[in-house]
This record gives sequence, C-alpha cells and structure tokens, in this order.
Amino acid sequence: MSRPDGRIERGNRTRQLVLRRTVDIASVEGLEALSTGRLATELDLSKSGVFALFGSKQELQLATVREAARIFTEQVVLPALATPPGVGRVWQLCELWLEYSRGRVFPGGCFFYEVIAEFDARSGPVHDAVVRSQRDWTAHVESTVKEARTVGELLPDTDPGQLAFELVALMETANMVSVLHDDDDTPYRRARAGIGARLRATAVDPRLVPPS
Repeated sequence: MSRPDGRIERGNRTRQLVLRRTVDIASVEGLEALSTGRLATELDLSKSGVFALFGSKQELQLATVREAARIFTEQVVLPALATPPGVGRVWQLCELWLEYSRGRVFPGGCFFYEVIAEFDARSGPVHDAVVRSQRDWTAHVESTVKEARTVGELLPDTDPGQLAFELVALMETANMVSVLHDDDDTPYRRARAGIGARLRATAVDPRLVPPS
C-alpha cells in the first residue's frame, strides 16, 4: 500500500486553515477584503505559499463561498433531516438557521447575507456562485415546505414558494437586526414568533408547531 504524500496532506491542512480564516473575514468585511498578503501575515504563512493554494484572488473568493456553503450545510441543512418530514422539519430547519446566525458560526452573522449584499449588482463567477448558494437554500426551504404539505400536515392550498419566501425573510431580518444592533435575543425571539404564527396559520393542526 502506498503511503500518503506528506506534502499533499500539509497542503490540504494549510488550505483548510486559510479557508477557515477567509470565511470569518468575508462574513464581516466581504469577499473583496481577502488578499494573500493579509492571510499570510495573519496566519504566519508565506505569501507565495498561500497564492500557490488558490492561484488567484477570484479562486480564493470562490473557494471561500464553497467552504461557507459546506459549513452551512453541516450546521443547518443536515441536522434538520433528522426530523421526519412535516411541519416539525420545517420548524427545525428555521430553528437551526436562527441558531446558526445567533451563535455566530461566522462572526458577521449569516455569511451569505453579507456577500449577497456585496455582489448582488455585480457579474462574474463569484456573483454566480453566491446566487447559486442563495437559490439552493431557498429551494431547500421550499422543498421542505412541500414535503410537509405532501404528508398532510400543511393545508392543501399552501403555496410552498410564498411560505418559504416569508420564512426566509423573517430569518434574514433577524440576522440583519441582530448584527446591526448587537442584539442576540430580541430579533431572534421575534423571528421565532413570526415563523410559529405563519406555520400555525397553514398547519392542518396548529399543535404540530412547537410553542415559540
């Protein structure tokens, strides 16, 4: 059996170290704040070594978006799947998102809220990557709502797209207000109340929605 190449392993560890720092920086200052020089200085690495890992600033930004999406999936999307399809899973997905924001998995709150505002009016590969991430998240919320309707826990005339839009709006507003006012309680409490009210209004049995 061939032994792993130590240089590749070291390179992968360094790449992961760099990306853990870039997602934190970008969540506060945006993707344009990333530079090989800054990362080399902050992480005590060589500038040429950091550049060799990514090759360009654009690839560094794209890798940062991918890493943030991986962390988000690990923190929010996958844990919610442990709850059976239905209103409970919709609630749990929203709850996990609010905790992801409130717990500052990224120091700037929701990573994607920050970079969407930065790249929404631009064009190019980074803009496209940010758009895909936002669309994937919205589509996942909508499909989770559809599941709840399919299993008979939401009223048959529930519009999954509309309900998903409203739930995401409540979550993102909580994130924005919390970061702006440095308040980790009131915005999330209000968002939970709003999410609970919307789900109870569309649930076949309002008791399916946990008290908020």
